[in-house]
Amino acid sequence: MAARQRVVVMRHGDRLDHAEPMWLANKPRPWDPPLTDAGILRAWTVGKRIRAQAAADGYQLHRVLVSPFFRCLQTAGQAVAALCAVPDDAALAAAVESSANVPLDTSRVKVSIEYGLSEMMNAEAMGVFVSQVAPSVDKWFPDLAELEAVLPTGTIDHSTEPLYPEVPKWGESVRGARTRYASVIKALADKYPDENLLLITHGEAVGSSVACFGTGVEVYDVEYCAYSLLKRQPQVEGEGESLLKLLTDRSGPTTGIHYLLP
Repeated sequence: MAARQRVVVMRHGDRLDHAEPMWLANKPRPWDPPLTDAGILRAWTVGKRIRAQAAADGYQLHRVLVSPFFRCLQTAGQAVAALCAVPDDAALAAAVESSANVPLDTSRVKVSIEYGLSEMMNAEAMGVFVSQVAPSVDKWFPDLAELEAVLPTGTIDHSTEPLYPEVPKWGESVRGARTRYASVIKALADKYPDENLLLITHGEAVGSSVACFGTGVEVYDVEYCAYSLLKRQPQVEGEGESLLKLLTDRSGPTTGIHYLLP
């Protein structure tokens, strides 16, 4: 097991329905808005920042796991492009303003969809309109192949199965969703112990990563593309399994997570 495994937990970029509230009218999947143009740019920019931070700290990300929601898939597409962009020179990569036409070395990361990283399946997260249609929804998302088509070609890992084979059931509580996020983050870290992970998910999941793997912190805001950084602590003989811990010096206003320390 890698003694110093890192796990980055990142929120998606700016969602279109928050910028244009009427977007969801007459949409077949009103719970699944795309990113705005600003959101796509933010995802690319933050992806480059995560890559640069990892390089400065002496590690690289090996695997990206992403929620099936379209805004997360689009965010992952930009972040994966940033992680795979050629050349390696950090200053040159940082100067590239868009992922368009950037050559990629897709062997650098493996990408897969994880339904356990889905949005909270309740009215608190999705609003009144979606809550009215949710009980009658039989299929929340297109087939897996259509979801994967949003991600960069050549990065998909078909050799592994998701922890959750489908989206969680509608009607989960906020507490239940937070518990789900914490357990999925830990389970993914345990499933890939020799790899550093980037998990692209939703605001409540990022907040849960801070609250559950920090020490008594209280999250009050998670911005678009905010991310936390967890690190597996070395296992001490006789003290059981090694644990993921929040690196508090890497979370806060610079990464878009705002919380109160005890």
